[in-house]
Amino acid sequence: MKKLPLLFFFIMCSHASAYANDLKPCPDKPNCVSSKADDEHAITPFQLKQSEPFNHQRFLEALNQLDDSISITQDENYIHAEVTSRVFRFVDDLDLIIDIEQQLIHVRSASRTGYYDFGVNRRRVEKLRSLLKQHGIIL
Repeated sequence: MKKLPLLFFFIMCSHASAYANDLKPCPDKPNCVSSKADDEHAITPFQLKQSEPFNHQRFLEALNQLDDSISITQDENYIHAEVTSRVFRFVDDLDLIIDIEQQLIHVRSASRTGYYDFGVNRRRVEKLRSLLKQHGIIL
C-alpha cells in the first residue's frame, strides 16, 4: 500500500518536468489560458522587472497567496501548481516558466475537467499578475 503514494509522486514529478522548457498547448476548450497561445486562449506573459535580480523566494510567497488550497512543485525555471476548488474539489493546473534571458514569466492555467470554466483560469492569472506586481517582481 505504501508503493501507491510513491508511484503517484513519481508520476507527478514526470508531469511537472515533461514541459519544463515549454508550456503544454491549450485544448480546444474554453477552460484554458496561455501566454504561448495566439488565439482565444492567449494571455499576456508577465514582464520581470529588469532593475532587480529575480527573487525566487519572494515569487513563491506571492504564488502561495494566490489560493488557500495550492500545491507547488518546482524545477530550476519551471513551476507547476495545482489549485483545488473549494466546493466541488476540481483541480486546475497552473504552469509557469521563468525566462530570465527574455525577462518574462510564461504562464498557463487550465482546468483538468469540464468544458467551460466561467473565466476562472483567466481571473486566476490576472490575480497572480496583481500579486506579483504587489511583491515588486513584475512590471
